[in-house]
Amino acid sequence: MSARRSILFVTTLASFLTPFMGSAINIALPAMGKDLGMDTIGLGWVTTSYLLSAAVFLLPFGRLSDKFGRKKIFMLGIVFFAITAFASALAGSELLLIISRFFNGAGGAMIYATAIAILTSSFPREERGKVLGINVASVYLGLSLGPTLGGLMTSLLGWRSIFALIGLLATIVIPIAATKLENDRKLSVSGTFDLSGSMIYGLSLALIIYGFPKMPGLQGLIFLLCGIAGLWLFAVIEKKAPDPLLQISSFSGNQVFIFSNLAAFINYSATFALVFLLSFYLQQIKGLSPEKTGLILMAQPVMMTLLSPVAGKLSDRLEPYVLASSGMGLTVIGLGAFSFLNPGSSITFIILLQVILGLGFALFSSPNTNAVMSSVNPSHYGIASATLGTMRLTGQTMSMGISLMMFALIMGNKGAGLENTAGLMTSIRYAFVVFALLCIPGTFFSMKRGKIRK
Repeated sequence: MSARRSILFVTTLASFLTPFMGSAINIALPAMGKDLGMDTIGLGWVTTSYLLSAAVFLLPFGRLSDKFGRKKIFMLGIVFFAITAFASALAGSELLLIISRFFNGAGGAMIYATAIAILTSSFPREERGKVLGINVASVYLGLSLGPTLGGLMTSLLGWRSIFALIGLLATIVIPIAATKLENDRKLSVSGTFDLSGSMIYGLSLALIIYGFPKMPGLQGLIFLLCGIAGLWLFAVIEKKAPDPLLQISSFSGNQVFIFSNLAAFINYSATFALVFLLSFYLQQIKGLSPEKTGLILMAQPVMMTLLSPVAGKLSDRLEPYVLASSGMGLTVIGLGAFSFLNPGSSITFIILLQVILGLGFALFSSPNTNAVMSSVNPSHYGIASATLGTMRLTGQTMSMGISLMMFALIMGNKGAGLENTAGLMTSIRYAFVVFALLCIPGTFFSMKRGKIRK
């Protein structure tokens, strides 16, 4: 196997693990709730704690990978990811499970921050869209297999087996990555690590993510405003710092980079909670088993897996904004249609809408990633990859935050139990309304980015 193919194989395999875990766990959430006595809001934090941690640590690890070598951070991430996955499998209470998921997110952040950067720096510009499309397809393959295997494993072996399998798969990646990835000290950049900027950034992001689900209450508003103020302070400090965590000046005039990242943030904010919500709908309202639920939820990621390499390759020839904006438009249609979901909706209707959304996601993701990575210099690949990953993870966390906010507003803390199917149905429908409306400005940002080829 050639060096480039080895790099593609290792990074693709690593990129498969995190979405596979996320989609498999979403299917197992009702079983976790029954086993550990958790309500819908607590179960939401099983997913959100992971996303929160990954979003907070992603940008610092991206900067560290540019400074000290991407292979080092990548390897450390896989090892930590495996250890914390086993810890989640052994968790005996709601608190321990959420804590282990938080640390699992830190390991995931190291993988997110380096995989795309390693891949981008290893292939010429004319092949970039193709290999990024393959990498994105591996993400969607994980999303495809997660519901099916997760549902089957939950029914036969229990929800803990999912975490154990993830730990084993990550362990298998470790020796392959250690032998196949080249040391990249020549890519490292000079300067000191911006510890104070990293702390302000992480704390601000955590306040926003933690406070958003508590809106519109006073406590949520206070957390949200403090987080926004912290990000403003972070931006001010970074402009004056000699070696900043994020070189804002380098990207401030880069319209493609800015609007592509904004589009990614909105896209993931509007779409990530889809499987989370449909898992509850199919199991708690329709009364389906985890296995049947997993099979139904395969429709969307299968479409993404099949079409992402095609969309990525097309973005090497066509302007990414054309493909990505078309995908965002399809997403608006699919999410809007899901807002009409009710207890009597047919399975055919649900599968059809997933196919539409799968096509929209595929047209958006690979071309958008290609646009971001093609808009910066090679020396900034690590921080560009981490910035895009931060938009993705922050968007995913916001998506969960919107869902949890709907649960809290409509069901309340006392009525958030899984048995409240009427409140659950109403919460799901209102969440889809918000997501569809959110995607409309995302389509504008996607079109606004402009061309990457002059």
